[in-house]
Amino acid sequence: MRRTAESFGADAQRYDQARPGYPEGLVARIVAGSPGRDVLDVGCGTGIAARQFQAAGCTVLGVEPDARMADVAQARGLPVEVATFEAWEPAGRVFDTVVAAQSWHWVDPVAGAVKAARVLRPNGRLAIFGHVFEPPAEVAEPFAAAYRRVAPDSPFTSQPARRPLDVYQAGYASIADTIRETGQFSEPEQWRFDWERSYTRDEWLDLLPTTGALTRLRPEQLAEILGAVGQAIDTLGGRFTMRYTTLATSAVRAGTP
Repeated sequence: MRRTAESFGADAQRYDQARPGYPEGLVARIVAGSPGRDVLDVGCGTGIAARQFQAAGCTVLGVEPDARMADVAQARGLPVEVATFEAWEPAGRVFDTVVAAQSWHWVDPVAGAVKAARVLRPNGRLAIFGHVFEPPAEVAEPFAAAYRRVAPDSPFTSQPARRPLDVYQAGYASIADTIRETGQFSEPEQWRFDWERSYTRDEWLDLLPTTGALTRLRPEQLAEILGAVGQAIDTLGGRFTMRYTTLATSAVRAGTP
């Protein structure tokens, strides 16, 4: 699993430039609901979410298993320690907030929740969140058809072109169950933010290679998929609107300051 996670670092600069940020309302809610401004970003990647927390006045430390991703984050002003969260050594440090943006599925859910509780101050907040994106059918269907054609043995080929939102919501509900079972947090909350973003053909074709289904394809496989998707976007006039839903599971560590 770690090897798959680290495939995102193959083009870390593209990842940093193409991937979207997170709703400002989400960042503001996390900051407002935390006892202070010391944040630990688990699986920080290139620091996309971390920079938003820095802009909100927080001091952020990143933990990232892929040194290539960490290098980009550090070059943009984020202190990063290279390790998996499970292996990372806090050395007595504690935080007001632990966040995981689009990364918790790479963490052992039980060990991760227990460790988060250990490094949080009393009343500190754990916030796990990520995007669900829903391209229009005119873009999603050609992508799925091309992917099935060039990578028939991939586990991604069995997935529908547009995965129902409730599949992702069930995943965040499962995270809440695991947090609840530790007995170290308040009742987890589920948050949802709906938003849209317009993409040009080139913008979307720049982002697609950073997604999990494509990071490990051969260049000729990737080129065929991007060609099919590019043609589909051309039929829409070279631009389309992406519907995003950002889901979050958040809980406060039990205890008194």
